[in-house]
Amino acid sequence: MHLTPITPELVRGALELEPTARGLLPHRLPAWARAQTPDPQLAMVEAQPSGVRVVFRTRATTVELETVPTKRVFTGLPARPEGRYDLLADGRLIAHGHVAGGDVIRIDLATGASSRVDGGPGTVSFAGLPGGPKTVEIWLPHNETTELIGLRTDAPVEPAPDPGRPVWLHHGSSISQGSDAAGPSGTWPAVAAAARGWELINLGFGGSALLDPFTARTMRDAPADLISAEIGINLVNTDVMRLRAFVPAVHGFLDTIRDGHPATPLVVISPLLCPIFEDTPGPGAFDLDALRAGELKFRAAGVPEPGRLTLRIIRDELARIVAQRDDPQLSYVDGLDLYGERDHDELPLADRLHPGAAAHLRIGGRFAERAFGGA
Repeated sequence: MHLTPITPELVRGALELEPTARGLLPHRLPAWARAQTPDPQLAMVEAQPSGVRVVFRTRATTVELETVPTKRVFTGLPARPEGRYDLLADGRLIAHGHVAGGDVIRIDLATGASSRVDGGPGTVSFAGLPGGPKTVEIWLPHNETTELIGLRTDAPVEPAPDPGRPVWLHHGSSISQGSDAAGPSGTWPAVAAAARGWELINLGFGGSALLDPFTARTMRDAPADLISAEIGINLVNTDVMRLRAFVPAVHGFLDTIRDGHPATPLVVISPLLCPIFEDTPGPGAFDLDALRAGELKFRAAGVPEPGRLTLRIIRDELARIVAQRDDPQLSYVDGLDLYGERDHDELPLADRLHPGAAAHLRIGGRFAERAFGGA
């Protein structure tokens, strides 16, 4: 077998690769941005490599990727599915697999207490791949921190050439990161990117699409031919601001992106349907009765008051903001056109917050049809 260390030339979709004692840790925010917040939630999710993939050219029919995953275990709840690795050959999904072991974080959702146990590396193996030269992409788990160690193959590998596709830079919530998608190539941004031939950089951060200035500056400085931002659900379910702060914060976020990308097509996406927050403000909370029954479900815990944000208010304001700005390259996609009431009737939100695997496929296909015109 040929042993190949993971180098930056083999990794796409990450904004930074941090050397560790064991290998390389992909990040979706640069170190200077991570240093500007003490939030452990953002620290966790930005290091979960949604949209990050190991890409190379090879004739190999057997490929093994060694990694150290970080798995989360929630006390009292059924075990979470193992993080999934999707292998694509020349753009076609061929196989998927998992890595056992790794580090484990145990979390008690009722109290917030957590503990960590470090583990060793593991390997995901793919055999029986098509013969002949091909571009192989291994999409890393979208919801599992993953340190990259190395590749083992039965033929040499080399970096894949630049495909010359438009780079799509997307930011959003856990829905954009891919919560409850079947696998990393099945998140709605990955589905949309594949449908339109876009090269994806996914800055979907679970619980952390909060109009943070450092995220806007990261987007300002990142390469992009197409840009989008899903705005709203986290602002409601974290209850971090009121209407007075929201409107100028959206303008400021867009202004900062425009400082680096003055004429790049930019799409603002309003919230998808989420019945618990349509007319009830946050914060969001765990449904304790459901937790006691071994189920994870969310509820809206806020009280409607003037100035408090709900999803309906945010949609109205985002549509108004986009129409108001003198920006011919700025457009608006209503989240209800991606996932609305009829979709919820057919494909309900199992935990009352996140779309499931089939809904991700539908949302990705619809976004690909509606966004960026003919790009």
